Amino acid sequence: MTTVSLPHTTTFDLGPARALSCRECGHRILLAAEFACAECFGPLEVAYDFGTVTRADIESGPRSIWRYRRLLPVPSDVDTYPNTQPGLTRLVKADRLAAALGVRSLWVKDDTGNPTHSFKDRVVAVALAAARQLGFTVLACPSTGNLANAVAAAAARAGWQSVVLIPASLERAKILTTAVYDGALIAVDGNYDDVNRLATELAAEHEDWAFVNVNVRPYYAEGSKTLGYEVAEQLGWRLPGQIVVPVASGAQLTKVDKGFREFGELGLVEPTPYRVFGAQATGCSPVAAAFKAGHDVVSPVKPNTIARSLAIGAPADGPYVLDAVRRTGGAVEDVSDDEIVAGIRLLARTEGIFAETAGGVTVATAKKLIDTGQLDPDAETVLLITGDGLKTLDAIQDCVGPRATVPPSTEAVRQALQDRLSGI
Repeated sequence: MTTVSLPHTTTFDLGPARALSCRECGHRILLAAEFACAECFGPLEVAYDFGTVTRADIESGPRSIWRYRRLLPVPSDVDTYPNTQPGLTRLVKADRLAAALGVRSLWVKDDTGNPTHSFKDRVVAVALAAARQLGFTVLACPSTGNLANAVAAAAARAGWQSVVLIPASLERAKILTTAVYDGALIAVDGNYDDVNRLATELAAEHEDWAFVNVNVRPYYAEGSKTLGYEVAEQLGWRLPGQIVVPVASGAQLTKVDKGFREFGELGLVEPTPYRVFGAQATGCSPVAAAFKAGHDVVSPVKPNTIARSLAIGAPADGPYVLDAVRRTGGAVEDVSDDEIVAGIRLLARTEGIFAETAGGVTVATAKKLIDTGQLDPDAETVLLITGDGLKTLDAIQDCVGPRATVPPSTEAVRQALQDRLSGI
């Protein structure tokens, strides 16, 4: 938990947020639309003065992420503004998947239930609330898909204009589910890292555009803490023994870890040990490669994977992912595209949850970690499923479908099911 005693010397109402603090050198500045330290160019994050927060305070709040508003950089009346009200998604006791993986106790945090069917609704809601206070009028982002959906929807709900930049090669479903909100959707010839560089240039040129993951990134990233908060609350105010988190930029993993630590330091849960594991696709696994090599520096790669929502070749929070997994005794592992598809199908078959490719990465990585002895099969485990499979249908279109096409007769159906009738 980052707590400061600085006076509140800004007119911005961002709740318990008091300053921005550099993650590298500790230099602090007043709350502003800044994301890089002027002293060392390190990333800035929000520093707080939380005061006293109780379980009762949280439990009496809205059934959304705003129940944690006293722990976020948002005003106390944030839920009175038009917003998508994400969060408080279900935590599923996954006994059938646990049996298939060989784990004693397994939970799936199913974030497909958010308004645009991914965890990105959380971070965008926080970014929008902060952007409103900071005086912005346009909500914008570079995106690998899920963020594009969330920004376009949140802006439409709030009555703002949106500007969304995506790689032209993005999955068709994610393009359509962004375009339907009628914002300014721009496809760019290039990969996500090209799009991100373009967004940074545009953010410097347009002072009224809040690029959620660029110039208001310190506030945006805090939204991911709510995943950690919810897991702990839904487990009965306790921390799991281990958690597997998909890694793109790496911010989600580091903020889930931060959420666990904040709950412990505030006395909301007993600060029991836990281990954090990162999951990447082999076709874009710079953090996993650095972890396995024992490096502290994450070398950029050119993405080549079906898990496009995780295809960030130069992850901004990569080094901090390494810090978190090493500090907690976890690991970062990667899986092939074939393993990703198998992970999607395994989760669907055992728990009735259809995940996008990022979810397939999480499940397949958990299996690999168990098979290699890195994940403790006797420890209570949580898997984060962060996006809906309807967004990435192309990943499974060639391997699933009707078992047979038959004429309309009971005999034809019996023949088609002959090898399965004993189980029906």
